[in-house]
Amino acid sequence: MKNSRVFSFTIVAIFAALTAIGAFIKIPLPIVPFTLQPIIVYLAGSILGSKRALQSQLVYIFVGLAGLPVFTQGGGLTYVLQPTFGYLVGFAIGAFVIGYIIERGGNEPSRIRFVMANLIGTLVIYAIGAPYVYFALNFWLDMPTSASTVFVTAFLSTIGKDVVLAILTGLFARRLYFLLNKKLFNVLEVTK
Repeated sequence: MKNSRVFSFTIVAIFAALTAIGAFIKIPLPIVPFTLQPIIVYLAGSILGSKRALQSQLVYIFVGLAGLPVFTQGGGLTYVLQPTFGYLVGFAIGAFVIGYIIERGGNEPSRIRFVMANLIGTLVIYAIGAPYVYFALNFWLDMPTSASTVFVTAFLSTIGKDVVLAILTGLFARRLYFLLNKKLFNVLEVTK
């Protein structure tokens, strides 16, 4: 039992660290940069399940808010004022939703379930992230920006690549899920 808890904490920490690494593999774009973080979020939800996927993203967020520069533009408590902070909250909730959908797929979730879970997770991320950009720019950063401009820069400019990543990661995650199922999930099931 103790070893399974240690393993569970370790796998959560690994995915939190991978999310931080994904923040630094980026292509700068106006307001919302392209990073590899969504791939890690999709994999966390698909492989770890809802609870541990959420925990991995919360660990990442709390480490960044504690001051470690793990976010794309640094860290610290004031990062909540950054326009992109809403996407980080979206990562946590999106990872949970993805895991929840996969868990409801029985012992052998289908390929389509993985893809749909990632696509729904993507919508969750954007449903939280894009409005946060609007509110951050207009209310506390005093940078008046129209909703249509935010829609283009915080949604349209990046949603296409995230949909493609969601589909590809869903297909890959299913294979990984079954490869790890015998080794990883037997240990994780004990700690639920």
